[in-house]
Amino acid sequence: MSLCSKILLSRPMRNLITLYGPGKRIISQLSSSSNSALCAKLKVKVKLNSIIMCENGKSFSSSSSSLLAGTFQKAQSSNLSRDENLVVCVEGNIGCGKTTLLNYFENAGGCEVMAEPVERWRNIDGYNALELMYKDPNRWSMALQTYVQLTMVQNHTKPMTHPVRLMERSIFSAKYCFVDNLFSSGKLPELEHIILTEWFDWIVQTQNFKVDLIVYLRTDPKLLHERIMSRCREEEKSIPLEYLQCLHDLHEDWLIHKKHPCPDVLVLDANKTLEEMERVYELHKHNICKKPGNEMKTTTMS
Repeated sequence: MSLCSKILLSRPMRNLITLYGPGKRIISQLSSSSNSALCAKLKVKVKLNSIIMCENGKSFSSSSSSLLAGTFQKAQSSNLSRDENLVVCVEGNIGCGKTTLLNYFENAGGCEVMAEPVERWRNIDGYNALELMYKDPNRWSMALQTYVQLTMVQNHTKPMTHPVRLMERSIFSAKYCFVDNLFSSGKLPELEHIILTEWFDWIVQTQNFKVDLIVYLRTDPKLLHERIMSRCREEEKSIPLEYLQCLHDLHEDWLIHKKHPCPDVLVLDANKTLEEMERVYELHKHNICKKPGNEMKTTTMS
């Protein structure tokens, strides 16, 4: 069906339709024989990852912000959702130790680890978009962030292979932290920011990005700058401290002050050595890989 196609359903039916993936059939979850009979008549194939639910001829609509808030709230409160696999996003500034955390849990076993697709950004048919963006952000920010958005969508929608998935960053931090920082610093023109925002809004309204928990590796920007300079990655040599401070403030706005919707947040103090952080991960393993149904909200750990 086209993007504007609508399925008109009566009130008892509005919560009975679930969409499973692109181009797949709509699966009906039925609660009565009468509804079952009605659903049996619906033979719908979805060509887009979207369905407009309507009641009495009027479509339900909401901003991406309110839609996301409802999605996260439903994932936390619904018994059905909480019985499903667990998705944890590891968030934080550049150099905060996300890779170290992922490696720790991958070696511990029992988790699927999904790294940020940086290598793809470094080689787009021979072009290093990440390096180009750092060298000339005014010219290449739009190109990189468009590709970042695409690759993060692909990560979010990839079928899970383990009961617990640990994901490095997300489409949400790409928008709330990196895209918005480029715009506020004057490196991304307003028109390009509007286009990226509209793409983001459409994606989160038409895709089901399940996120149960965010682990926020909170780190002082000055320490981050020291780490980045010491690891000598070619693309990162030109990163100034001011850039890291701005990214830190945007992470704080999102994950601490809740300027944007987010699920439960576990805040870990990442101003520690590698050995100390491994002890922190072991200590909080039960929180990071918590069983569905355990409520957390925002929790700060030392």
